[in-house]
Amino acid sequence: MNIYRGISRMSRITSCYNRCRWLHNSSPHHQLSHSSPFKSPMEPSEKVLGCRVIYPWISRPFSSGGPQPQYDRSSVEDQVDPFSLVADELSIVANRLRSMVVAEVPKLASAAEYFFKMGVEGKRFRPTVILLMATALNVQISKPASEGVVDMFSTELRLRQQSIAEITEMIHVASLLHDDVLDDADTRRGIGSLNFVMGNKLAVLAGDFLLSRACITLASLKNTEVVSLIATAVEHLVTGETMQMSTSAEQRSSMDYYLQKTYYKTASLISNSCKSIALLTGQTAEVAMLAYEYGKNLGLAFQLIDDVLDFTGTSSSLGKGALSDIHHGIVTAPILYAMEEFPELQTVVDRGLDDPENVNLALEYLGKSHGIQRTRELAAKHASLASAAIDSLPENDDEDVQRSRRALIELTHRVINRTK
Repeated sequence: MNIYRGISRMSRITSCYNRCRWLHNSSPHHQLSHSSPFKSPMEPSEKVLGCRVIYPWISRPFSSGGPQPQYDRSSVEDQVDPFSLVADELSIVANRLRSMVVAEVPKLASAAEYFFKMGVEGKRFRPTVILLMATALNVQISKPASEGVVDMFSTELRLRQQSIAEITEMIHVASLLHDDVLDDADTRRGIGSLNFVMGNKLAVLAGDFLLSRACITLASLKNTEVVSLIATAVEHLVTGETMQMSTSAEQRSSMDYYLQKTYYKTASLISNSCKSIALLTGQTAEVAMLAYEYGKNLGLAFQLIDDVLDFTGTSSSLGKGALSDIHHGIVTAPILYAMEEFPELQTVVDRGLDDPENVNLALEYLGKSHGIQRTRELAAKHASLASAAIDSLPENDDEDVQRSRRALIELTHRVINRTK
């Protein structure tokens, strides 16, 4: 029986590999000219086997309707709601987070808990990913033999994994507070941004406070490799923001540079947190890398769709101003693809997007191009690579493990098809 299961699995992997090779060759990203010296974070992912996504030709840009990337979805009974699956545990994590950000100085406490209050805590996307990954990588504990000790070990492991979810969310919110100061934003998550309500100085201090709380929790895990991974992710947040602030004309028009910056700003925290979960679980280096690949590609897909929604969404649906990036002079994938079709757009971008006339002209070129469509296709490719990483995990017959893995794959579909 095991032999037949192995043959079946090898057949599935081979089939998936062939489809992924086609996707790699036909992906719009790989139709770009790679004269750029900037390293792309995509390269390691392309070696992961497995694939689920099929790309149709998508409708013209600036249309939120029309055909979307279509997936070979599981049967209806196999589909699970990722957020409902961990809802109870998310509530525990949320309550613990609210208690962790209490400060001695009332004004700092009020600022630090601003985005952890009931109703404005956001989608809690990152904690959801991490808790699902924790169950998806669950290992059967054969030693010690005592059932009571096994239960205690499992509980202790889960608490440590929950700590990763809490650390990740505190770092993420801290980065939002700092970003809003840098961007002079006045809204976040549908309400006034902290810097708008309480001022830049308190917003910066609140972000610093959250980072310090994250560090304390991280140190309590007493795992130097996990500490190194999360510290690297924080470094990447700073590096990515700096890359966005100071770009040359060559860098602004480079897709590789854009993807590297996107990895640093969005995907690194998710990928390194997923890898940390694998390390805490005692998984092999290969499994830890699959967890990392899932987080990396999910994060890249998430940000690519975010960049699409900045053009196609509304302020009310996004919880922040639409066209935010281009009004701040930030060039994202849709504009980069439009520049490929209309090279004269490069001149418009080089003149500066701080001029409203140049912004309007750039939007006209984008409307005539396939920039939105090609960005969605690139996001779909990364979503398929994330799914492939989950498909490549060692087989496990445990129902909770299988359900969590389906939920992680379902998340890739939701990321691609989200409208806010």
